[in-house]
Amino acid sequence: MDIVDKITRSRMMAAVKSKNTTLEVEIRRRLFHLGYRYRLHKSDLPSKPDLVFPKYRAAVFIHGCFWHRHGCSFGQLPKTRSGWWKKKLTDNRKRDIIALLKLRQMAWRTIVVWECSLRASNKDKNVVLDQIAKRVERYLLSNKKEAVISGPIKKGAGKEPRG
Repeated sequence: MDIVDKITRSRMMAAVKSKNTTLEVEIRRRLFHLGYRYRLHKSDLPSKPDLVFPKYRAAVFIHGCFWHRHGCSFGQLPKTRSGWWKKKLTDNRKRDIIALLKLRQMAWRTIVVWECSLRASNKDKNVVLDQIAKRVERYLLSNKKEAVISGPIKKGAGKEPRG
């Protein structure tokens, strides 16, 4: 049983953005401040990555844990209509995996930044966002093919991206 009526739920779901989310805009702002220039949502690349760095041949995806089925505490299935949600979110995840594979086949490097990297931290959000941007920067300057940023950013994070 949903805790809100159908009209309220519909309005809430309609307000969910697919691009230019707060996390995406904040990371973009910090990377631009660090001197990085990028393209947004390039339609000629699989799945229209959130940020594209042609100079580094790198694509950055900033994923919400719920919508992209991360598996952390922020990505839990709803209790109502769980079958429908499971199929929808599983299909989203499959589409993400295929897009990452296609990009790699096209010799693009990929990094996925998960929403929980910001939300799971007890630190000041600006400090965490700066750390995430630094990790993306280090990834861009590395020769790694792929990386993932998820979970709370720990002290000293940003030295080496996972992947």
